[in-house]
Amino acid sequence: MFGLGWMELVIILVIVLILFGAGKLPEIGTSLGKGIKNFKKATKGEDEIDVTPEKEKKIETESKQ
Repeated sequence: MFGLGWMELVIILVIVLILFGAGKLPEIGTSLGKGIKNFKKATKGEDEIDVTPEKEKKIETESKQ
């Protein structure tokens, strides 16, 4: 994994723990997980976001029928 051994990972974890504290680690993990999830969703999802209000969507589908 990126050429890092277990000792380097432990050192990085200790530094992060000292910088942010034990209370902030769950928040950081949650934020990181949501960021990765949103990134994956954005790369696999549609290119456009549909922002049409629901009323107009219903009218458009009714007029197509």
